[in-house]
Amino acid sequence: MERPIGDIQLPGLPPFRKGKVRDVFEVDGKLLIVATDRVSAFDWVLPSLIPYKGKVLTQLSKFWFDFVGLVVPNHLLATEIK
Repeated sequence: MERPIGDIQLPGLPPFRKGKVRDVFEVDGKLLIVATDRVSAFDWVLPSLIPYKGKVLTQLSKFWFDFVGLVVPNHLLATEIK
């Protein structure tokens, strides 16, 4: 099992904003939003992490952005970083 990811550090990309469960980076004028395994409840970030939570959040977001994107354009460009 992979270790849970609570902190995202991308070489050469300074953090733009750190949210409760997502970290944001600016790349070529666009925002890269990365979901982590951090847990938030009642606006508090808890010390424990849930493995794969970030991946599940990303998959759920992609599903809904794709679904709603059939009717209303949205900001989603990609969910994979290479």
